Amino acid sequence: MTEVAPESIAEDGNARPYSVSELAFALRRTLEDAYGFVRLRGEISKVTHHANGHIYLTLKDERAAIDGVVWKTQVRALSIRPERGLEVVVTGKITAYPAGSRYQIVIETMEAAGVGALLAQLERLKARLAAEGLFEVAKRRPLPSMPAVVGVITSPTGAVIRDILHRIRDRWPCRVVVWPVVVQGDQAAAQVCAAIHGFCALGAGGDVPRPEVLIVARGGGSVEDLWPFNDEALARAVAACTIPLISAVGHETDTTLIDFVSDRRAPTPTAAAEMATPVLAELRAAVGDLGGRMHRCGGRVVADRRARVAHAERALARVPDLVRLAEQRFDIVSGRLGAALARNAAAHERDLVRIAARLSPMLLQRPQAVQRQRLESLSARLAPAAERGLERAAERLAALGKLYASVDPERPLQRGFARVTRRDGSIVRAGASLAGGEPVAIKFGDQVTRQAVIDGAADAPPAKPAKSKPKAATSAQGDLF
Repeated sequence: MTEVAPESIAEDGNARPYSVSELAFALRRTLEDAYGFVRLRGEISKVTHHANGHIYLTLKDERAAIDGVVWKTQVRALSIRPERGLEVVVTGKITAYPAGSRYQIVIETMEAAGVGALLAQLERLKARLAAEGLFEVAKRRPLPSMPAVVGVITSPTGAVIRDILHRIRDRWPCRVVVWPVVVQGDQAAAQVCAAIHGFCALGAGGDVPRPEVLIVARGGGSVEDLWPFNDEALARAVAACTIPLISAVGHETDTTLIDFVSDRRAPTPTAAAEMATPVLAELRAAVGDLGGRMHRCGGRVVADRRARVAHAERALARVPDLVRLAEQRFDIVSGRLGAALARNAAAHERDLVRIAARLSPMLLQRPQAVQRQRLESLSARLAPAAERGLERAAERLAALGKLYASVDPERPLQRGFARVTRRDGSIVRAGASLAGGEPVAIKFGDQVTRQAVIDGAADAPPAKPAKSKPKAATSAQGDLF
C-alpha cells in the first residue's frame, strides 16, 4: 500500500486533489533533488541561439533525446561552441519546465566527446566525393545574368516558396516554375533527384519552359530534418545537372552535402532568390547612368577636339600674312628674271660661237657625196632588174589576154553559133530538156536576141560516128581545155 501524508488527506477522508501547478512544481523539486548533478553524453542534433543570449539545444543518442538549455551567464564559460552533429559531454542538473510539462537539463559545462555518428558518416562521404573531383571549383558554372525562367524545387506549402516568389517578384519579374517535392523524410532525396532530372530533360520550345537556373530550397531544421540533402545519389544528381543550380537548404549555419557540389550556395532561400535574379530597378539605373556617362564622354571629346582646333588655329599664320610673303617672294624673283634671261642668252651665245668655229661646209658636203655615190650605185644595179621585171610582166599580161579571148562566151557566136536560154535566163545545154510550147530566147553573133517557142516533140538524131579532131598544135601557153 502507498503511504499518504496526513496533510494530504481531506476532511472527508479522501486524498486531497493537487492543482496542476502544485503537481508540476512538486515534480520539478523531485527531479532537481534526485538529479541535482548529472554528467551526460550525447550528440547535439539541434542548436538555437536565442536573441536574449540563451542557447537551446537537443542531446540525443540512438534511442532517446533530451532538451537542454545553457543560460546566458554560462555561455561564455563553455569550453566549446555548441554545433549540430557534435558529440559532447555536459554536466548540469535535471529540471522541469512546468508550463510545458517537459523535463530538460540545465547545462553548466560542456566538452567535446568526439564527432557524432551522423557527422562521421557525412565526413567519410564528403572525403570520397572530394577524391572523385565533385567539389572542384572549376566545375562550377556561372549563373545567368538575366534569367527568363527560374526553376524552384521545394515544398509548395511552406513559407520558403512564398519568400522566394515574393523576392523574385520585387526584384526581377520573370516566370517561375515550381516542382513540388517533400523536403523531409525518407522520400525527400528521391523526389528532389527526380525533380532535377525532370528539369534537365525539358527541351526548348515545349509546353513547360526549360529553366535557366534552378533553386533547391528548404527551411532550417535539425540534422535529422536536413539529412536527406546529405544523400549521395542526390549529390551526384546535383553534380551532373546541366542547369546552373543554387543550393538554399537551411539557414546560414546549416551545411549539407549538396552545398559542396552545387554551383552556388545561398545562406537562405531568400538569398537564393536574390542570387538568381538581378534587380530591375538597379539595371535601369545602371543603363541610365551609362547613357549619361556616354553623353558626358561625347561632350568631353567634342570639347577636346574644339580646344585642339583652336590651339592649331593659333599656331597657324594668318592668310593675309601668307599672301604678303608670297607677293614679296614674287617681286624678288620677277626683279631677278630679266637679268637672269640676259645672262642665259649670253651663255648660249658663247656656246654657239664656240661650236660654230668648229663647223665648215666640208662637214656637210662629205656626207652628201657619200650618199650620192651610194644612190648612183644602187640606180645602176636597179635599172636592168626593173627592165627584166617589166618584160616578164608584159609577157604574163599577153598570155592572160590570149587565155581570156579563148574562154570568152561571146566568141563562139561570131563563128555562127547561137545561145538558147530559157525565160529564167538559164542556158539550154540539151534539146531533149525542152518541152513543146516552151518559150526560149536565141542569141546570135550580132548580139540580136529573138524569142521563139519550141514546136513538137524532140526527135532523137541518128547516131553518127564521132569524128576525130586533129590535135591542135601545142602552144607555149598549153591547152585551155
